[in-house]
Amino acid sequence: MSGRPATVVGMTTRLSKEGAAVEVRGLVKHYGRTKALDGVDLDVRQGTVLGVLGPNGAGKTTLVRVLSTLVKPDAGSARVAGYDVLRQPRQLRRVIGLTGQYASVDEKLSGRENLYMIGRLLDLPSRQAKARADELLERFSLTEAAKRPAMQYSGGMRRRLDLAASMIGNPSVLYLDEPTTGLDPRTRNEVWEEVQRMVAEGATVLLTTQYMEEAEQLASELTVIDRGRVVASGRVAELKAKVGGRTLQIVPSQPDQLGAMADAIDAAGIDGVAGVRTDRAAGAVNVPIVDDGQLTAVVGLLATRGFGIAHIGTHLPSLDEVFLAITGRKATTDAPADAAPLTKDTPARDTRANGASAEDAPGKDAPADDAPADDKEEVTV
Repeated sequence: MSGRPATVVGMTTRLSKEGAAVEVRGLVKHYGRTKALDGVDLDVRQGTVLGVLGPNGAGKTTLVRVLSTLVKPDAGSARVAGYDVLRQPRQLRRVIGLTGQYASVDEKLSGRENLYMIGRLLDLPSRQAKARADELLERFSLTEAAKRPAMQYSGGMRRRLDLAASMIGNPSVLYLDEPTTGLDPRTRNEVWEEVQRMVAEGATVLLTTQYMEEAEQLASELTVIDRGRVVASGRVAELKAKVGGRTLQIVPSQPDQLGAMADAIDAAGIDGVAGVRTDRAAGAVNVPIVDDGQLTAVVGLLATRGFGIAHIGTHLPSLDEVFLAITGRKATTDAPADAAPLTKDTPARDTRANGASAEDAPGKDAPADDAPADDKEEVTV
C-alpha cells in the first residue's frame, strides 16, 4: 500500500464557488419502462446534511448509487467533492463513504478485522487503521464484540459495524441510505450523534430516510422526490409553511362553546383567515393563520365576544403532513414490482466505505460477492 491519506488535502479548493459539495443536474436513469430518476437537480452545501425524502420506489436509492459510482446515469451530470461522477470515479471513491440499506460486512472476519481491512484498502497506515477501527468500535458500542466474527453479530450490531466501516476514512461526503432502519432507539441515537459529530468536523451528508423524526433531527435542508422527480425542496420550516403555515389552536374554557367560537371566527371575516374547523376529540378550534397579525385579530375578537379561553397555542404541520400533502402518498408506499436489477454497470463489489472497491485493492481483484445469501443487497429504485 502506498500510505497515501484516505482524505484529500485541500479538498475544499475543488468545490464550486457556491460551496456545494454535491451538485446534480438533470440526472436521468431508466430501468426498462421505469423512470427511476427523471431529471433530478439538487445541491448539498458543504458541511450540511441534506435529507432526501420519498416513498419507496421514488428514486432515492438510485440517486445514491449514481452519486457513489455504482450505477451509471443515462443522462445528466453530477459532481461530488469537486469530482465528476462519470469521469473521475476512482478519485471520487476515496473521499466518500456509503452505507446502503442493508449491512455489507465480511461475515467471517471479526468486527475489528472488518474495519482494519477497510482502513488498509483506503491506504491508511497500519497503526492508523488499527487506531481508527478501535475508535469507531468504541463509538458504536462494539468494543466487547470486536474479536467475534461478524456472523455472530445480531442484525443491529452488523448494521452498526457497517456504519462504522463507512466512516473509517473520515469521508468528505457521506451517503446514508436509510441508515437506521431496524435499529433500536438507543442505537439510532448513537448513529445520529456520530453523524452530527462528522458534520461539525466539516463532512457533508446526503441522508435518505422515511423517518420524519430523523429528517428533522439531522437535516438542515430537505428534498422530496416522487416518481423520480424533485417535487419540493427547502428548509424544514419552509416546507412546513408551504403546506399551510401555522395553525392556531384554541381550547374554550367552556367546552359547549366550541361550535359557537368557531362560528364567530368564521363569520368575522378577518382578512386571510379561512378554513376554521373544530376538533371535538381535542376540544379545540383550529384556525389556519399566516402571520402574527391574524393571531392577534382572532384572540381580540374572542375577547370582545366574551369567550373564555382555557388554552391557546400554535403549531406547524408535522413532516408527515408535509410529505403526504406534497406527494399525495405516505412514505411507506410499497415499491414498484419492477425494481431496478443489477446490471453490468454495477461494480462487482458494493463500496463498503469511502468507495474502497475491488479495483482499489492492491494485488488482486475482490471476489464477486462474499456476503451471505440473506444479506445480499437487492438494488431497489
